[in-house]
Amino acid sequence: MEKIEKFFRLRENGTTFRTEVIAGTTTFLTMAYILAVNPSILSAAGMDSTAVMLATCLVSFVGTLLMGLLGNLPFAISAGMGLNAFFAYTVVLGEGYSWQTALFSVFVEGIIFIILSLTNVREAIFNSIPLALKRGISVGVGIFIAFIGLQNAGLSVSEPSTLVSMVAFNEDFHRAGICALLALTGTIATAVMHIRKVPGSVLIGIICTWVLGIICQLTGVYVPDNENYFSVLPAFGMTDFSALGKTFGQCFNIDLSAHSIFDFAVVVLSFLFVDIFDTLGTLIGIAAKADMLDDEGKFPKIKPALLADAISTSVGAVLGTSTASSFVESSAGVSVGGRTGLTAVTTAVLFLLSMFLAPLFVSIPSFATAPALIFVGFLMFTTITKIPVDDENQLTECIPAYLAIISMPLFYSISAGIGMGVVSYVAINLCCGKKDRISPVMYILAAAFILQHIFL
Repeated sequence: MEKIEKFFRLRENGTTFRTEVIAGTTTFLTMAYILAVNPSILSAAGMDSTAVMLATCLVSFVGTLLMGLLGNLPFAISAGMGLNAFFAYTVVLGEGYSWQTALFSVFVEGIIFIILSLTNVREAIFNSIPLALKRGISVGVGIFIAFIGLQNAGLSVSEPSTLVSMVAFNEDFHRAGICALLALTGTIATAVMHIRKVPGSVLIGIICTWVLGIICQLTGVYVPDNENYFSVLPAFGMTDFSALGKTFGQCFNIDLSAHSIFDFAVVVLSFLFVDIFDTLGTLIGIAAKADMLDDEGKFPKIKPALLADAISTSVGAVLGTSTASSFVESSAGVSVGGRTGLTAVTTAVLFLLSMFLAPLFVSIPSFATAPALIFVGFLMFTTITKIPVDDENQLTECIPAYLAIISMPLFYSISAGIGMGVVSYVAINLCCGKKDRISPVMYILAAAFILQHIFL
């Protein structure tokens, strides 16, 4: 135990072994849905779902372990949501690439990512973003993950005339209605426990909500249909580990004869661009919430974090999954006190164990983890008080921060929110005669975001 304390510098970071383990477990439980969702999405591209599940477990283990050991950071890595959908539905089904070639493009993107991380390009991008805008990104990420939580809970549903609306509890009460009600109950319970300073309130909220769901199913209040609403009872079974051979190394089994080099380059750049800014947005948001930014808004540990993220992407491609990225759900662990790499190592070990207990972890329903995301969104939202909106001299920074905040949930994209913040920052400061506030890197970033929407 003393060696663990010394290696992760627990006392120096104001945390304990117990707190870090609880934080790591909390992060894992809020991310466990990826073990079911990623295979479901990539199987649409023709990939074996069991192989993808195993690859997801392994890349999550490797990436998160690197994050914990290289950077001593409480951040977790797994196959990125959004990027997996782009992989399956746009690159493979839309543009006709084989899934093997799509994996190769992810592998190439990861190599470029590693080079950029080692040459300080990504660190320069991170440091060039103004502090107020970084804080705005943190708030935006919080609202974004709260929105994801509301959707996972079934509380927020699509509606043709207004795009989104609240679920009608009484229309399908024994499925959609009760799931939404359980998530709402879990959110309130989590908030009450947090206010009363109950240790591990977010994790307890997840477990209690799941237990309530089990009781509801056993008593007939929740009735699964096995199409959209599945059994929430704990499931046990054996995993077919040999299935991994169906995807392992297949990223090198490619045929580019049907596509031009230019088209392939566009695919690689598309993966690269979204990955860079999703990762930066996530790191900015969580680091700001954990008070890991220095007085100038820089993140001293950014390089190992970016390197771990980059290595994971290429490793994931070899194993058989789409782009790996830092997960915004890491903020759940940070919110319950996770401050060191021990949190990440705990999460990594649980991902490795989930290979053996995949059916059990996949049986954790989304309405049980939704309260954690919704409540953590509030905890990240509190950073808004550090944005100096009452200082007229800072409005050219605060307004771009505001635009970044509202863009992330409304455009359903962290990178799109950063783009709105960066472009508006450059435009507003130029028009207000404050071009001395704009760094050369911000000009380049603004141009890159604009070109992205023109050509990619």
